[in-house]
Amino acid sequence: MYRYDEFDQQLVSERVEEFRQQVARRLNGELNEDKFKPLRLMNGLYLQLHAYMLRINVPYGCLSSKQLRGLAHIARVYDKGFGHFTTRQNLQFNWIKLEDAPDILTTLAEVEMHCIQSSGNCIRNITSDQYAGRAKDEIKDPRVYCEIIRQWYTLHPEFAYLPRKFKIAVTGSPNDRAAVKVHDIGLRMCFNDTEELGFEVIVGGGQGRTPHIGKTIRNWLPEKDLLSYLEAILRIYNLYGRRDNIYKARIKILVNHLGIDEFCRQVDEEWENLKNGTLQIPQKEIDRINAYFAPPAYERLDNLQAETNDLRKTNYEFDAWMNSNVAEHKISGYAIVNLSLKGLGRPPGDLTDTQMDAVADLADRYSFGELRVNHRQNLVFVDVKQSDLRELWHKLKALDLATANIGHATDMICCPGLDYCSLASARSIPIADQITKRFENLQHLHAIGDLTINISGCVNACGHHHVGNIGILGMEKDGKEYYQFTLGGSSGQNASLGDRTGPGLSADLAVAGIESIVNTYLDIRNDGEPFLDTYNRVGMNPFKEALYDNN
Repeated sequence: MYRYDEFDQQLVSERVEEFRQQVARRLNGELNEDKFKPLRLMNGLYLQLHAYMLRINVPYGCLSSKQLRGLAHIARVYDKGFGHFTTRQNLQFNWIKLEDAPDILTTLAEVEMHCIQSSGNCIRNITSDQYAGRAKDEIKDPRVYCEIIRQWYTLHPEFAYLPRKFKIAVTGSPNDRAAVKVHDIGLRMCFNDTEELGFEVIVGGGQGRTPHIGKTIRNWLPEKDLLSYLEAILRIYNLYGRRDNIYKARIKILVNHLGIDEFCRQVDEEWENLKNGTLQIPQKEIDRINAYFAPPAYERLDNLQAETNDLRKTNYEFDAWMNSNVAEHKISGYAIVNLSLKGLGRPPGDLTDTQMDAVADLADRYSFGELRVNHRQNLVFVDVKQSDLRELWHKLKALDLATANIGHATDMICCPGLDYCSLASARSIPIADQITKRFENLQHLHAIGDLTINISGCVNACGHHHVGNIGILGMEKDGKEYYQFTLGGSSGQNASLGDRTGPGLSADLAVAGIESIVNTYLDIRNDGEPFLDTYNRVGMNPFKEALYDNN
C-alpha cells in the first residue's frame, strides 16, 4: 500500500488545524452557514437530514488494518457505532457533531487518511478495481497510476472550483470491475499494436438525471502522457462546462453538446501545449511510486483447489460461498475473498465498530494486514491462503460477513435514501431489506445466478440504478413513495443504461414487482443464460407484461 511521506503528512495535518479554526469561528457565530458551507465541503462535511455526515476518502479502495481500526474508533467515539461504505470506495459517518469534526480529522491523519476533496466541485476520490495487483486477468496493477493521479489533482489550484464534481476510475483488467464507462473520465489499461502499455481514455460517462455511457476519446495513450492529457481534458471542461445550471454542469453534458469528435479536437489542441512539458511522467517516478505497491512475502504454495473441492462436497453453504465470494488469485495457493456487507436486517454497506475491529484482526491474520473496498459496497481480502479458506469462512460467519451472495440478487447497491439524505425522495434501505427477505433462500438465490439490483432514493442516482440489471428509483408522488424500475443496465465491460419499464409501483407492491421480473426471467431464459443475455434476446415486453399484469 502507499504510505504517506513527510509532504503528505504535513499537508494533511495543516489542513486539520486550518479546519479546526474554521469550525471554532462557525461555533462562535463569526461565520454563518453560507460562509461556512464551502469550507466544510472542502473537508468532506455535509449537513444531512438529522446531523452532519462526514465522507472519508479511501483512495482506489485500499485500506490497511490500522486504518480500519482508526475508523472503528471514530464510529465508537463520535458516531452511533457504525460506518457506511459507498460506491466511491469511501466511508461515511452519518451522525457527526460539528464540534467533533476537527478531532475526527486528527484521528484520520494519524492513520494516513483524510477527507480532502471528498465533496465539492472538484476531482473526487479516485476509484479502481478492488482486485488490483492480485487479479489473474490483470494486464498491470493500476494502483501506481491511481496514486500518481491522486497526487496530481489533490489541491490542484486550477481545478479547485470546477463547474461540478468530477470522478475518475481506472482499471488494469480487460474485465471491467471499476465501472469506468460511467465516470467523467474512465481509464482502461491496454496495449497498442506494438505491445506498448498505455491507456484507453473514456470521457463523459455518468448517471444522475441525465445518464450517459462514456465515449472513447483516445484508443491508446502512452503512460508518460497520462497527466498532461488529463489536464487537457479538465481544462476544456473547466473552460466550457456550464456554471449557470447545476443540472447541466457535468462533463457528460458538454461532451454530448459538442459531440465526441469536436470535444476530442479541442482536447487535442490543448494537449499540444502540454504534452512535452513538465507534466510528462518520468519512468523513474513510475518506478518510485510502484515500489510502494510491491507484493507481500508470498509463500511457495501448491494450488489446493482439488482438496478444497472435497471439503465443499460436505457443506452446501460453504460451497455456495466458495462459488460466489471467492475469486481466483494470480499466485498459486492463494485466493481473493469477498466479505459481504449485505444481509437480513442490515443496510447494505454498513459495518459496525465491533465488526471493523474484528475484520482488521482477520486482515492481519489472513491477508497481510490489507483489505479493499469495492464499488458495490463490500470488502475484500486480497491475499488469503487457500488452506485458510475454511477457517476464515467460519470466522466471517460468526461476524455475519459470509453471506454467499456476491454478484447475486441480494448483493444490492443501495444509497442511504430518505432515512439519512436530505436530497432523497424515497427510502431505499427498507426496500433492500424486503428484497433480501424475499430471496434469502440460498439455493434459490444461486439458482437465479448472477444478477445485480441497484437502488437509488432519488434521481441523483447514488445507488447506480441506471446500470443495475434491475434498477430501482425511489420517487415521491402526492406524499407517497413509489418505485420505478429499469431493466438491462450494466456497469461492466459492455456497459449499458437500463430501459424504463413504465409507471412506478407503490412501496407495498415494489418487492412483489421485483419478484415478478425475476420469475419471468427464470421462466424464459435458456439453460444457464445470464439475465442480461435473456433481456437482450427477448426485450422488455415479457417483463413488462408480468410486472403490470401481476400488480
